[in-house]
Amino acid sequence: MTTEMLIASLYVFVLAAFLGYQVISRVPPLLHTPLMSATNAISGISLVGSIVIAGAHHGRAATVLGFIAVVCSTTNVVGGFIITDRMLRMFKRKGSKPETKSGPASK
Repeated sequence: MTTEMLIASLYVFVLAAFLGYQVISRVPPLLHTPLMSATNAISGISLVGSIVIAGAHHGRAATVLGFIAVVCSTTNVVGGFIITDRMLRMFKRKGSKPETKSGPASK
């Protein structure tokens, strides 16, 4: 990897990190659950990619880094689904009966 490629890669990484932070910090709380589900899908894609890299036999360093990426991606996916499940349970009513329409005649 040449110096120019390394600088360009670092530039893209820093720009993506900054843009990601700006996008996520401006999300209203009402949209956190759908956004979390979309993030889980993206993490699933990165998990598949890291599995491919870990098993591609490009060398020992690539295999080790791929394995670390698999562990991190798996943790991210599982944690994301746990948090999404907790958030969705907050909106469920506990022990409530199905609502019926009550009008003046039913009193």
